[in-house]
Amino acid sequence: MAGKADIAIVGAGLVGSGWALVFARAGHTVRAYDPSAEVRDRILPWARDSLAELKAAGLLEEEPEAIFARLSVHDSLAEAVAGVSYVQESVYETVEAKSAVSLELDALIGPEVIVGSSSSGIPASRFTEGCGQRGRFLIVHPVNPPHLVPVVELVPAPWTDPEAVEMVSALMTAVGQVPVCLTREIDGFVLNRLQGVLLNEAWALYEDGIASLADIDATIAHGLGLRWSFMGPFETIDLNAPGGIADYAARLRGLYAGMVRMPPPGPWPDAVIDRAEAERRTRLPAEGLAARRAWRDAGLARLAAFKKEAFPTQ
Repeated sequence: MAGKADIAIVGAGLVGSGWALVFARAGHTVRAYDPSAEVRDRILPWARDSLAELKAAGLLEEEPEAIFARLSVHDSLAEAVAGVSYVQESVYETVEAKSAVSLELDALIGPEVIVGSSSSGIPASRFTEGCGQRGRFLIVHPVNPPHLVPVVELVPAPWTDPEAVEMVSALMTAVGQVPVCLTREIDGFVLNRLQGVLLNEAWALYEDGIASLADIDATIAHGLGLRWSFMGPFETIDLNAPGGIADYAARLRGLYAGMVRMPPPGPWPDAVIDRAEAERRTRLPAEGLAARRAWRDAGLARLAAFKKEAFPTQ
């Protein structure tokens, strides 16, 4: 995948359209496809607006129109993937949907093409086993929105070619993402297993009436999240004790051992979800969700620009 090879985006909703910007911003020609005509009609207007926001935040190295010119939307899967070297698949996250599109792609692509799936928790072995070229398929899981949050998890199936993982890792690095390479499949991968622990405990605190949704959110947004925006949990604790990580563990591992709800609580209770939904909608009506997502993206763009300037070698 040397040079500026064509990239196909298959599934162009919130995640797929963000991927399109990642690749186009890095100089690649991007061909997007979604089975929904409504989604296809939204891609280019959204991309134009988002590129203007990235330009305003100082996150583009060329003019938005030059990047926009590298984007195209196609009405068929075959047309979108014809001649490309890499496919980023971001269809609906069910085994059935991903199995169907993987088989379609398998019939269309050549042996040199690699397919990365944006699956956030379903391992590739559950939907690529029947593919004739299954060694070219793997998980390439971003954080939403991928054009603003750069980490991406690479998770091979047992049959994924090691060369494919290496090539995708190099591609992700070249387009400005931060690849995290897992050695083998595990449900939830790394990001969502870490996020799951935090979410499960957040739901438990809320269910038990310890704090409101707003106060739990504030603890992360104005506390842990400030550090976590530029360092991970191990570096955090390494710096939080005079003698480093071993010193921190010696002081506090007993505290953490019995602190959180164990074992895992199972599915979040319907009644608690209903209560949380009602509480959130008093703060943000449903019709305001899209505008709030735009607010989030604008804030992430400013944060990304700050990190780029403040931590250039990180």
